[in-house]
Amino acid sequence: MSKVKTNAMRILDSNKINYNMLSYETKKGEHMDGVEVAHQIGKDVSEVYKTLVVQGASKSIYVYVIPVNENLDLKKAAKVASEKNVAMINVNDINKFTGYIRGGCSPIGMKKLYKTFVNESAKELSVMIVSAGKIGYQVELSPIDLQKLIKCEFRDIVK
Repeated sequence: MSKVKTNAMRILDSNKINYNMLSYETKKGEHMDGVEVAHQIGKDVSEVYKTLVVQGASKSIYVYVIPVNENLDLKKAAKVASEKNVAMINVNDINKFTGYIRGGCSPIGMKKLYKTFVNESAKELSVMIVSAGKIGYQVELSPIDLQKLIKCEFRDIVK
């Protein structure tokens, strides 16, 4: 794979945040889940996080970043966002709200800086891995650096 610079990586560079770019092989048109990605890049699933986009009852958009082997608890997600309820956005709307596509959605560099919640398990890690904003690429960075950059909150949001 050639050296790629995604928008998320450019934002990390411009903010002088240290990160490692990790890449994995993909087959065109084939969806790979986060657990498979973790295995492909040789990392433990507890370090690799997926980015989920939801809409609250108020129609506000929220971003949740959770370990790839976990499931978002929608009740907890609604509570931390002070919403009556939240629901996953339709996969076809991911690009409209974030500028990214399914499988390549990064919490860094979305069209807007949405209120973002990262599962509290990330606080215990020295590094965490999130999508670099393009299928086949991930970035490994400090959870504290991610928090400083996107102003996220660490909360208990998984089942």
